[in-house]
Amino acid sequence: MDTIISLDLDDFKNGSPDQKKKFVQDLGQAYQQIGFVAVYNHELSDELTASLYQSTQEFYALPLETKMKYHIKGLAGQRGFTSWGSEHSKDSKVGDLKEFYHFGQEIPTELEGQYDYPKNVLNEEVPLFNENSLKAFSALQETGKYMLRAIALFLNLEESYFDSYIAYGNSILRPIHYGPITEAPKNAVRAGQHEDINLITLLMGASAEGLEVLDKKNNWIPITALPNQLVVNVGDMLQRLTNNVLRSTTHRVVNPPKDQWGTTRFSIPFFLHPTSEMRLDCLGNCVTKENPKMYEDISAGEFLNERLIEIGLIKK
Repeated sequence: MDTIISLDLDDFKNGSPDQKKKFVQDLGQAYQQIGFVAVYNHELSDELTASLYQSTQEFYALPLETKMKYHIKGLAGQRGFTSWGSEHSKDSKVGDLKEFYHFGQEIPTELEGQYDYPKNVLNEEVPLFNENSLKAFSALQETGKYMLRAIALFLNLEESYFDSYIAYGNSILRPIHYGPITEAPKNAVRAGQHEDINLITLLMGASAEGLEVLDKKNNWIPITALPNQLVVNVGDMLQRLTNNVLRSTTHRVVNPPKDQWGTTRFSIPFFLHPTSEMRLDCLGNCVTKENPKMYEDISAGEFLNERLIEIGLIKK
């Protein structure tokens, strides 16, 4: 498979039994082979996407000292603003050429004691940035629920297997700004090659090219979501849970050609996480004689903490 396939999510949600079955099989096969698919007829409207990108650009146009008001120490970057070079891929010590903002779950008051998540950090200068981000979070969470239901069926699990784990999971919406490159980077790129930490990632179309995926032949394939599509990829938590049956594919964001160094890039991924208590122990039906158990038992919370240390957001 040299490219990613495009699937109609409505076939899964409202299609005939045969359409639903075909969606599940096509999705599973794509995730086994390259780890990425594109989906349309999802829950995120083009109007909200456009408004979110506009308000994201307005926020990042603010002076750095203004944005730093929303950097909260002690949260490992899990809410609010994180500045340039703070994060790096787990196999690199060179900070990525990006700044980003994190929005998480809005937990009902009566459940706050059950979920120990930090509260969202809301900026004052561009309130529409907050509003759009939280609306997009909800739409992408709903889309991700259906994607995971299809994945569950492909794995011969109950369709609702993931539902309770993600309803108030530790998911993150991350509006990212890759700024202009002002001098020749020594080793830094906009985002070094990496695999995502979470179950699945949902990515609306970025404002510029640059995302590349590594295929089985070690070729880098450029990926750009069309305006009405989301790119959805497998993360390391799902790869671990499925004992490598589903692949968390390596990807990166490369620097533009030198004549485009003055350009900026905006990207808004949604990292769908389960609750910290979810076990990522390899599923029994994914462990066989031909595919022996690859990973030690671990919870999602323990795994996330390990990775946040590896990428530099938690300091030892």
